[in-house]
Amino acid sequence: MSFTKDKDSDNYSTDKHGWEIIKDFIPQDKKIYAPFYCDGKQKEIFKDMGFDIIHEDTDFFTNTYDYDIIVDNPPFSKKKEILTKLREIDKPFILIIPTCLLSLKWFQTLYSNKIQVIIPMKRLTFTHLTNPKEGYTPPFGSFIYCYKMNLAKDLN
Repeated sequence: MSFTKDKDSDNYSTDKHGWEIIKDFIPQDKKIYAPFYCDGKQKEIFKDMGFDIIHEDTDFFTNTYDYDIIVDNPPFSKKKEILTKLREIDKPFILIIPTCLLSLKWFQTLYSNKIQVIIPMKRLTFTHLTNPKEGYTPPFGSFIYCYKMNLAKDLN
């Protein structure tokens, strides 16, 4: 299932500044998969930062891409389904997700003592698929959640 046409409220892409915050945490030697397409601009942003990524409007749950790490902003309404699948896949990831994720029991059960977090100094901004105005800030904050990334600290 491609999420691009699934739920209008999920079609927000992360603005360039959000990706620049985590640039130094992304390994240069890994093959990156960004499965949540939205407007496709993430591929251009990552290319500008020196990364070549797999970023196509395809079904995350049935893809057969060969990759080392997922780096993306998943559709927030599908976070439980996506994070459950990612735990099954058991590959490293860096994902932008609302801060409330840390307080959810299902998340704590799936990822207890396995998550590292990058806390942005200011709120991330997003752009909606059908509204080209950049800089939307949702009424909640987002963290960058990292799994199997072996960062120097658990909170960054």
